Amino acid sequence: MDTTIKYKEIIKNILREHAEFRDSIPDRYHSHVLFDDERGRYLVLDIGWSDRKYLHATPIHIDLINDKIWIQYDDTEEGVATDLIEAGIPKQDIVLGFRHPKIREHTGFAVS
Repeated sequence: MDTTIKYKEIIKNILREHAEFRDSIPDRYHSHVLFDDERGRYLVLDIGWSDRKYLHATPIHIDLINDKIWIQYDDTEEGVATDLIEAGIPKQDIVLGFRHPKIREHTGFAVS
């Protein structure tokens, strides 16, 4: 199986699990997954009302860029990078895009 196709499937499965977990919390917003395989963009989107406050947030944003998984935003407790590693993605194929480029070289993950 092509690495890109494999990575897309792993990303989608992980994001589905996160959205299902977030959606299972009672009296909260609804979590949705958005997949754009053509452009390599993957999101979890939270939408809804919490009391009188409207929520529209993207707790997870991942892009596939040049055969690397770029975590652009991660607002999860354990970190989506952990899920990717547990699913068999090597650290050298994961870029922590939300970290400053000068910091990335010290994270143990891919620089770009």
